[in-house]
Amino acid sequence: MTRGFYIGRFQPFHNGHRAMVDHIVDEVDELVLGIGSADVSHTVRNPFTAGERVMMVTKAVEDVDVPTYVVPIEDIDRNAVWVSHIESMAPSFDVAYSNNPLVVQLFEERGIEVRDSPMFDRDRLEGSDIRERMLDGDTWDDRVPDVVVDVIDEISGVQRLQTVAKDDVSRRWEADEDD
Repeated sequence: MTRGFYIGRFQPFHNGHRAMVDHIVDEVDELVLGIGSADVSHTVRNPFTAGERVMMVTKAVEDVDVPTYVVPIEDIDRNAVWVSHIESMAPSFDVAYSNNPLVVQLFEERGIEVRDSPMFDRDRLEGSDIRERMLDGDTWDDRVPDVVVDVIDEISGVQRLQTVAKDDVSRRWEADEDD
């Protein structure tokens, strides 16, 4: 049996993430999805809470053909122990999936096989672009699974993102005034 691990912030979980899950489940018997930066929310870069992202991801992958575990992973700012931290928070796994050079290096140093992640429509399917579209009032919901749209609507996620963006702008403006 092979259990794979795939980590992302999933801010929000989008169709590229789903395509990656579909790719991974063809290679593994079970899948662990790590919700990275689980301790961060209510910012422009990380507007959604860990619990909200667990809902998004769980609903978006409920139809995959392998057992899937969604696990929040809090950030730690010590790269040398990051993989150990993940191992302490998640079910054990045999292989990790990533294209991030640092993540690949950290897993390989720990002796864990890392497989490349193909990129899926990266020009359209990037969390920062989707969040920017939400802020600008542009169409974004065609870039995420329908169940993710439902979760974001349920939590008034677009409104939250727009509110925290205003707060970030006002704080930057106030900081400039003080200088």
